[in-house]
Parts: sequence; structure tokens; C-alpha cells
Amino acid sequence: MLMKKKSMIAMKMKGKINSYIQQLSEKKTLHFSLIDPDKVPDYNFLVSTSKKLYDAGTSAFMVGGTLGVSKDKLDSILDILQDYSIPVILFPSNINIISEKADAIMFMSLLNSDDLYYVIGAQVVAAPIIKRLGLEILPTAYIIVGFGGTAGHVGRARVIPFDNSDLAVAYSLAAEYLGMKYVYLEAGSGSPETVRPEMIAAVKKSTSTLLMVGGGIKSADKAKLLASAGANIIVTGNLIENDIERAVKLIKAITNN
Repeated sequence: MLMKKKSMIAMKMKGKINSYIQQLSEKKTLHFSLIDPDKVPDYNFLVSTSKKLYDAGTSAFMVGGTLGVSKDKLDSILDILQDYSIPVILFPSNINIISEKADAIMFMSLLNSDDLYYVIGAQVVAAPIIKRLGLEILPTAYIIVGFGGTAGHVGRARVIPFDNSDLAVAYSLAAEYLGMKYVYLEAGSGSPETVRPEMIAAVKKSTSTLLMVGGGIKSADKAKLLASAGANIIVTGNLIENDIERAVKLIKAITNN
């Protein structure tokens, strides 16, 4: 069977999502599928799409969105994604994206925000909730580059220019020294340009954190280029919503599935 009931898998992976990601990333570039609850037209679409993503070799489902996400819809989507034998990870834009139905949560700080709420305020509010729910945390520096998109606007980010690798390295080093395990360079949903390979290579050379890259990745060739530059994890969201067949090709290309 391609799928296993998550109730069985979850017991084995409980508290081990970090280890799963770290160990798997030593063998290959990973792909994470970002599912925005507000962009899911109906649950039949999600069932069909998630199976295609899983069969193609995506390593985890990330669930979250910047606007319009209700707790009821979030939980309904998490219920469907729990049928697969890969982690379901919350990607929170705010404290409304927290649920006990997920396996882990990206505990993120938007380091280049001008608003302290997104740097540490929301995290202080969320921490006791996460502790009570028993969610595993993935300590993540979220750094918005170039285009920024909705996340950059809402998060009041002072975006790093696409060509300023030195600044990206400085933020990423600060994240590592603060003890964060992941750096997520985000060009923004729907960005006309991806984070540049030169920036990825510079950050990878200077830090030992796992490097996630997302935003504007629309083709397998582009994804392979970013992976070759040093990205440990490629994240796609818009492509999944708009062209699932191209997303499948992208996943297979970078994971060699």
C-alpha cells in the first residue's frame, strides 16, 4: 500500500520529526508541499492532490497560510493529510495556525520584520499553547527576500534584496548562533523570481543549519538549480495549487523518485 494510517505511523514518529528531516536530508534534497487551507477549493481536490504529491515523493506536508485560515478548516485538512506516512507540519503565519492534529510546528521568527510581534511577540503567546498540545517544534528563522509577497507585507518585513547575499548570510548566521536549526529563505508566494543560487550558496557555505528555500519555484530545472546551490529543502505552494502535474515533475526531479 502507498498509504498507511497515520495513527500507526504517528506513534513511531512522535517527537522525531527533526531527526527524520535531518537524517533524510543527508541522503537527498527534500521537497515539502505547502498546503494553504484558504486555497483548497474542496476536500476532493485535497484528497486527489495530496495523493499525487505523496506518490511523487514529497517528504512532508506543510500546512499554513497568511490570510483567511479558520481553525475548523485547518483541522479538516489536517485530518485528511494524516492518512499518509510522512509528517504534517504546521507553517504558522500567526497563532491561529496551531492544532494538536499536526505532528510538528515550525516555531518561526521573522527575523527581518520591523514589527516585534513577528520576531518574538507571537511566539511568546504561542509557546504555552504548543507546550500544552505536545507539538514538536522545528526552530526556524524565517527570512524574506526580494519580492516578499503577502507574507512580507503582512509581516512588515524589511526584505533582503535578491542580490544582497552578504545580508542574507548575516541573518542566517545570527539565526544559527541563536540556536535555530532551520533557515527558511522565502521569496514570497507568487514571486516572479526565486531566491538566487548565489545567495543560497553563500548561506550554505557560511552556516550549518538546514536551508529551506521557497517562493517563485515554478519548474523542475529551477528547483534542481537551487538544490545544486545548496538548498536542503525545496518548498512549493502556488505551483501545487495551479499546476499539480508540473509540481509532480518538480518533486521527482529533485528527489530522484
